[in-house]
Amino acid sequence: MKILHTADWHLGKIVHEHSMLNDQKHALRELIKIIDTEKPDVMIIAGDIYDRSQPSIEAVELLDDTLTEIIMQKKCPVIMISGNHDSPVRIGFAGRILRENGLFIAGEVSEYIKPIILNDEHGAVCFYAVPFAEHAAVREAYTDESIKSQSDAIQKITEAIYKKMDKGARNVCIAHSYIGSMEGMEESDSERQISVGGTEIVDAAYFDQFNYTALGHLHKAQKALKDNIRYSGSLLKYSFSESRHIKSVTIADIDAEGNSSIEQIPIEPLHDMREIKGKLKDLISEKVYKLADTSDYIKAILTDEGELLEPMYALRSVYPNILRMERQKNAKAEDSMIASAGEYAKKPPIDIAGEFYEDVTGEKIGKSRKAIIESVLTDIMKGERQ
Repeated sequence: MKILHTADWHLGKIVHEHSMLNDQKHALRELIKIIDTEKPDVMIIAGDIYDRSQPSIEAVELLDDTLTEIIMQKKCPVIMISGNHDSPVRIGFAGRILRENGLFIAGEVSEYIKPIILNDEHGAVCFYAVPFAEHAAVREAYTDESIKSQSDAIQKITEAIYKKMDKGARNVCIAHSYIGSMEGMEESDSERQISVGGTEIVDAAYFDQFNYTALGHLHKAQKALKDNIRYSGSLLKYSFSESRHIKSVTIADIDAEGNSSIEQIPIEPLHDMREIKGKLKDLISEKVYKLADTSDYIKAILTDEGELLEPMYALRSVYPNILRMERQKNAKAEDSMIASAGEYAKKPPIDIAGEFYEDVTGEKIGKSRKAIIESVLTDIMKGERQ
């Protein structure tokens, strides 16, 4: 069975106050061209369909138009799950009706994930669509107080699947989480933290019994320790930390024995996203800008010392889609700031809040106050997803 695996569309995304909707329309047209060429048996969208829980009308219309063409005209069924940016209720609305037309949606977590069964010339393939859910929601669904982290939640869900799974069939899992290891995986700035409190990282071993696992959340196409447990990556570059990524969709072809062959097919963007660095006069000189597409989305890092007269205006005259400009700081200070920012970027919000409390009061935050702050942060994240 040939599976087209994609994820993290983030429809309606705004990057540095610039709407990416036209870029997303272009990327989805490229995706449909790939469907025409590859003729997959099914397409998987592994979460983060929208960029926010209450998407814009334009984002909803773009999804509707795209899925209508893929399902009704191209006759390619689609299985999609909610991600941590999506509202489970909105994504899952009218799911039972849409199944009749080949659109299978998993929005909210349930005690047992029933398989979506599709057939090819070798027989049945069972797809287990695991929507994103906070570990507290999984704890409630399974009435299991031992679930205290995202890792616990995924372990519980997969164990429940394995108890009823047909081991003789070919089985595929779809999930949206941080699977792998802190050292082995590559993150980007546009990925929102999965949960508050507990660990985000989920052991890839929980997916060992699946022939293929289609993941969403990390924006770089990469394997999660094993070749058949993979992130397809995002549809487009959504931060300058992704400027060196090659955006693509993944084709996973599962044979009669359940072995999967993997191919990544690049998505040609409407505008690329890249960084340029140097003195202002050099960056706007013809010998520099003639070497690349000036319509790309640009982050410019200026190395000039002293004052500059309207540098953004000068840059925009050459690079009309420049999104960000920075001045390079003193090397030692810059290294210190980057290191500090990097350390804080990796810390959970609850730990940052605890450090702030200690700085202000001179005392440790204590378990009761920490529990209150964790509850507030969880409510905030839930509110974003309703």
